[in-house]
Formats: sequence, C-alpha cells, structure tokens
Amino acid sequence: MQDNLVIVESPAKAKTIEKFLGKDFKVMSSYGHIRDLKKKEISIDLKNLEPEYEIPEEKRKVVADLKSNAKKAQKVWLASDEDREGEAISWHLCEVLGLDEKNTNRIVFHEITKNAILEAIEHPRHLDMNLANAQQARRMLDRLVGFNLSPVLWRKVKPQLSAGRVQSVAVRLIVEREREIQSFKAEEYFRITAVFDIKGQDVRAELNQRFATHEEALAFLEKCKDAQFTIVSIQKKPLKRTPAPPFTTSTLQQEAARKLGFTGSQTMMVAQRLYENGHITYMRTDSVNLSSLCIGTAKETVKNIYGETYSKSRNYTTHSKGAQEAHEAIRPSYMDKSTIQGTAQEKRLYELIWKRTIATQMADAEIEKTTVLINVDGLENMQFVATGEVVTFDGFLKVYRESLAEEDDDNGNVNGNSAMPAGMKKGMTVASKEITSTQKFSQSPLRYTEASLVHKLEELGIGRPSTYAPTISTIQQREYVVKGDKKGEERKFSIDTLSEGKITSQNKKEVTGNEKGKLLPTDTGIVVNDFLMEYFPTIMDYNFTANVEEEFDAIADGKMDWHKMLKKFYKDFEPTVENTMNARSEHKAGERVLGEEPKTHKPVMVKIGRYGPLVQIGSSDDKEKPRFAQLPKDKSLETITLEEALELFRLPRVIGNLDGSSVTIGAGRFGPYVLHKKKYVSIPKDIDPLEVTFEQAKKLIDESRQEEKQRHLKTFSEDAKLEVMNGRYGPYLTYDGKNYRLPKALHEKASTLTYEECMAIVNKGKD
Repeated sequence: MQDNLVIVESPAKAKTIEKFLGKDFKVMSSYGHIRDLKKKEISIDLKNLEPEYEIPEEKRKVVADLKSNAKKAQKVWLASDEDREGEAISWHLCEVLGLDEKNTNRIVFHEITKNAILEAIEHPRHLDMNLANAQQARRMLDRLVGFNLSPVLWRKVKPQLSAGRVQSVAVRLIVEREREIQSFKAEEYFRITAVFDIKGQDVRAELNQRFATHEEALAFLEKCKDAQFTIVSIQKKPLKRTPAPPFTTSTLQQEAARKLGFTGSQTMMVAQRLYENGHITYMRTDSVNLSSLCIGTAKETVKNIYGETYSKSRNYTTHSKGAQEAHEAIRPSYMDKSTIQGTAQEKRLYELIWKRTIATQMADAEIEKTTVLINVDGLENMQFVATGEVVTFDGFLKVYRESLAEEDDDNGNVNGNSAMPAGMKKGMTVASKEITSTQKFSQSPLRYTEASLVHKLEELGIGRPSTYAPTISTIQQREYVVKGDKKGEERKFSIDTLSEGKITSQNKKEVTGNEKGKLLPTDTGIVVNDFLMEYFPTIMDYNFTANVEEEFDAIADGKMDWHKMLKKFYKDFEPTVENTMNARSEHKAGERVLGEEPKTHKPVMVKIGRYGPLVQIGSSDDKEKPRFAQLPKDKSLETITLEEALELFRLPRVIGNLDGSSVTIGAGRFGPYVLHKKKYVSIPKDIDPLEVTFEQAKKLIDESRQEEKQRHLKTFSEDAKLEVMNGRYGPYLTYDGKNYRLPKALHEKASTLTYEECMAIVNKGKD
C-alpha cells in the first residue's frame, strides 16, 4: 500500500514534481484528458444537452494503470494545471477512477518549484466544479456549432468542410482585411525634408505640412531658393520611458513572433516545456501581476547585476477584457537564473521572458528630447521641425544589450537626430544644405500576421489564452487561410531636391505591398465566410463571440448555470441550421458567372469544386458534359476575369509525337504536367505550361525515365513479384506489393543480391 498518489497531465511535469516530493509520493501522468466527447458523432444528448463522454481506445491502458494505483493509495492528489481545462481533467479523473471527492485533494501551483509544490501540498482544496463546468460548456458549445454547421457546408459549399465558433470569426477578420486592401485606393502626397548646417553639424528636419500635388511641392522648393531660415524655438524636455508589462500568453506570442520568428503554436510548445521543466510560471494567463516573492528576488538580482540605481520595484494591474482565473504573469521561476540548459529554442524564449521580467523591476530610462523649430522667412505657418534625443540614463534599457530599437514597439521610439549641436540660439540664421520633396502614397491596411491576429482577437475579447494558438493553427489546417507572401507591385515616385540654388528632379521605382509571412484567405475560406455571414450572422458576430466568452467566465465564477446557457443558445441555433439546410438557391455558394465562351456561347463560371476552386464551361443541364479547369494559385475566384478563365482551357494541348505516342501538356489537381504513354511528369514552377516547347517536354520525359531507371536496381527472372528498389532512404525490397527493409550492411551491394538472399530477407520480414 502506498501513501500518496499524485496525478498530473504530462510525463515531463511528473518527472519534475517527483524530484521535490519524498519517497512517500508516487507521481503518475494522465497524458492529458482521459475522457472526451466521441470523435465521429455529436456525442451530446440534444434533448437534455448532456455530454456523452467516452474513454478513447488509446487511453484505456493509462486509465487501467491509474485505477490500479489509485486503489493502492491512501490519499490521491490531483495536480493538473490550474486553469479550466486542468480542472476538467481532474473532474474526469474523479469520475473515471471512482475517487471520493471528499478524500481527494486538488492542488494547484503557478510554477513547478520545490516551494510551490510543498506549499500546494500544505493547502489542498476540493474540486471547483464551476471551473470544470465552464470548460464543459465551451467544449459542448463548440461541438454543437461544429457538428451542426459542417453538414450544411458539405451540402451548400463542398464536401469535407468544417466550421468552428472562434475559428470562423478569425477567418472573417482575415477576409475583411483582404477586402479592405483590395478596395483601397492610394492617395499621393508630398513630404518635405531638409538637412541644415547648424554649427558645422548636419541636422535633419521635416516640414510641418505636406502638399497634395507635385506643383505645390515644386512651388515651395522655388520659394526656398532665396528664403532665409531662422531658429525660432528651442525646447528641451526630459522624457521617461517605462518598461513594458510582464508577459501574458498573448504578448508572449506577439513578441516571440516579432523577435524570434516563432509561430503561436511553436511559442506555446516551447513555453510548455519550459514550464514543465520548472523554468517558468504557467504559460496560459491573461494576468500581468507578479508575486511579491518574484518582485523581491528580482530586486536583489537587479542590484547584484546592475547596481542600486537601476532598481525600481513595480507591480502591474491586469486590464484585459475578461481576464480569467490565472493569477500571475509569465515569468522565470527563479529570477537569479538569467540562462538555462535546454534546446536553442528553449534558451531563446527563456531569455526573452527573463529580460522582459527583470526589465519591469528596473528604473525608467531617462531621455532628453530637444525640439527645434526653424522658420522659412516669408512663408507664414511653415516651419521645419528637428528633434534630437539623448539617453541620459539607460535604466531598464541596459538589459537589452542588442540595441535600443529592440524595445521600440512597446515603449515608444528613440528616433530623429541624436545629440543636437551645442551653442544653438533662438534667432540664429541657419543654412540649408538640401531640401527634398518626396512623393509618397497613403498606405493600405496591413494583412494580419499570426501575432497581430492574436492581438486583434484579444482586443475584441474573442477567445482566451488557451485558444489563440490552436485557433490560428486550425484555420490553416482547414485551408481557409494560408501563411504566405504577397508579391508587391512596382510603382514610380518622384524626388525633387533643392541644393546650391538648383532643383534637380528624378524618378525612382519602389515595390509596394510586398508582404512576407502574412495570413491570406483562400478562395474556400472566402466562400465559407460569405456563406456563414449570410446564413449564420449571429455565430459570425464579433460581439456574440465575445459575449459567449463572458458567459463562460460567469459560469466559472458560479454566477450562471451552464445548462441554461447552452439551452438558450441551442433554442435559436437549431432552427437556423434546419432552415438553411432546406433552403433552395439557384446558385451554389461562391459561384460567379463571368460571361460566355465566344465559340459555344456556353456560360463560363467559377466556383468551389470537390478539389478546390475551378472554372467551369457549360452547365450540368447541357447534353455535353461541362469542361473544368483548376484555378491556379495566383488567381482568385473574386478577381479572375473572363479572358483569364478562358486562357486556362488552352490546356490540354498536344505539342508533338515521341516514340509513336503524342506528347500532351495538361493541368490537373497537382499542377501542370507532361503526359506521354500514360505517364505523367510534373512541369517545374518556373516553366509556363502554355509556353512549353517540345524540346523542353522531351527533356523532362528523359529525366523522369532516368530517375525511374535508377529506382529499379534489379529484377528477377525467378519471380516477377520481387524487385530491389532505390528509395528516398536507400535501397529496399518490394515483394508482392509489400516493402521490406534492407539491412544497412547490404546497401552498397543491393544491386548484386541473389534471389535466395532477397527471399531470405522477405521471409524474415513476414515473421
């Protein structure tokens, strides 16, 4: 009989906790949830809105082991994570293992340190069913939405689609941003900058006005030819920059994306490892609060590393909408550890967290900002403004060794000139070295990155710390959104420079709208979004989604009954699903008629097909079958023209004859290809399928034949079913449709193996 059994949800966490507890404690892992809704059915009693849970096949052995050990233990401690998900895991463990809740201790901790674990053991509590019910409500509401909307999409848009409550709203944000960009019309303006010689030092300044036309800008430069420039004001102002608050889940994902290039999922995966290994506090939190212990140890660390003058203790208050039960920001478990052992990713993320946390307990940076106003004599209300900033005390910036710019997104920007010239006086005349007019264009809205989408979701109150990363991963896996690059367009702009009394003009080129690693809606994503917006506006409403989150919070606080909340939602939702499923429409969702084919006068349309976006000529009512062409990746259902669509039907085309068989260029589901003797060869991306020559096609066929020849190392007259093949990972045997691994020692002589040697390997593999 063992004294104590502690159950956590991950093996790594179990291993770390075991180090801190004595021999009287056994620590086991549940490997996440041991029970869930069934995967392939709705798994909810719709009459009473009760969940129907099952233990998945892969969890049965884990459950059996836990049951066996729980029976032997005098006391069971449930130590899953402190959030709603963790509380639900503990509740499921109680239910499945048949634990008596009165004799079962629930313990929670923000960090996996010896003190935190022993403190939790000293102050156990009972299960909090409010928290568990909030998780049940979220899980069931999302299941009700997903399982009811998905069949509607299968019938009305295309098979195998799915919808989700938070995911669909995230796709809406991305689609709407794309449409804003498409409809945006850039407006030109002209910005005037100057370089003045003040006391032998170049000082850069900008005019306090912008001009709407080229003519106005040139007229201003003309007036500056004979103008005098006079300093009319010198203002020195002390500024303070304060450190950004400690990390929450959202801000950690944003900063890790900006500084380390991590995706949201990657950040959470690495943070999970750091937490389970005892390096950081719990990584799913909305709070910016720091414990008094952390503030105290950080103060000592700052004094030891940087000195007394750099220390300034602070605490931060959480203002985020709907902040839930988490109590502390993401911070290092031990503030005196500036580095850790681990993978390169773990070290980089830990350093980011340590720097951010230690900076919050350091003095403000002190900056002296100088603003100089320079009049253009004879031109009223027109002044050049020059600013200079000097850091007089670096304060918390000292922790960021790389550059001041590292923190500029959070704390303002140290910009303009550096130190301004000494000896400047009001009324002083200064000489202009050059004055430049640059044609600029207003900027369209930016597409979302993973980080900026997380920020927007948080701002709208949609989702919670645990949902951001999986939401963004899901919409990409469903191919509603892709993370990719958008090629910019080349644009001309003019620069006019006044120097030494002469104006010189030149035209330059720039690439505008070039974006990398942005979230772009796919045609399928756009069509699904438009369909849901039309038929399920409530589900797609930002306020509805945020209000649902507030209702989950109310359930967690014991202020709302979760069954009533679900029944109220389903009462309105079910009839909408029913009506939409049965509604008849003339066109399929996303279908758009572009015009007619000139020769046949048949309709040309674009729509979402079984394998994605396509162009169709003709309709299913015609005697002749409609013709189809897959839409290339660089074309969109919304913007493709009739001419571009008809161009796609120039394929397939026969370009010649080789070895008595025709050579055909075509386009299929996996891209353009060369077809010869029933064998397909992919055409590389850098070759236009409409321009492929016979010589290029023959070369591709020859290369494919050579590759195929190299794959087949040896055949056997004794048995045609046996062959020695060369694969991606080296030689192997294939026999009667099955593959058999070849020992590494035989790789070099694979092509010389005898029939008997090969069959011995095959027979051994069968055993």
